[in-house]
Amino acid sequence: MKKILTVILLIGLAATGCIAAPGQGPRPPAADFNLKTLDGKTLQLSALKGKVVLLDFWATWCPPCKEEIPHFKELYDQYRGKGLEIIGVALDDGGEKDVAPFAQKNQINYPLSATGAQELAQAYGGIRGIPTTFLIDKQGRIAQKYIGYQSKEVFEKEIQALLAESPVV
Repeated sequence: MKKILTVILLIGLAATGCIAAPGQGPRPPAADFNLKTLDGKTLQLSALKGKVVLLDFWATWCPPCKEEIPHFKELYDQYRGKGLEIIGVALDDGGEKDVAPFAQKNQINYPLSATGAQELAQAYGGIRGIPTTFLIDKQGRIAQKYIGYQSKEVFEKEIQALLAESPVV
């Protein structure tokens, strides 16, 4: 039943234009950002030019978000050295005090931020449901937007295609 509802939701989102088919239309520029990670580093999107970036808006209390985390951990291990960066942006009201213990317990291996999440969500058009995940190409353009849970295979297929694209000129 869950899979049927997911398929119906995705068909509806695709029909309304919330999810673009890969390769259709020009890719809009992704909003640049400076995010403070849980380990105190700063991530800036423009500094990641030349990499494929998976930007995931999620929360510790969100069941579908938690289902995707193992996929992201595996994808990060597999593709980090090939040019993939994954950034999790937690929308928890409690910020770092909620996210840091969750990240440690779940051994999340990619950068997470819980600071400035609401402002960043607005810069990306507002987040109406979580998880919402953006795939950003090597030029810093939004290649794909996913709303709701996606399988590892869905992300992996698009990541592989984006990694295979020509490097930034």
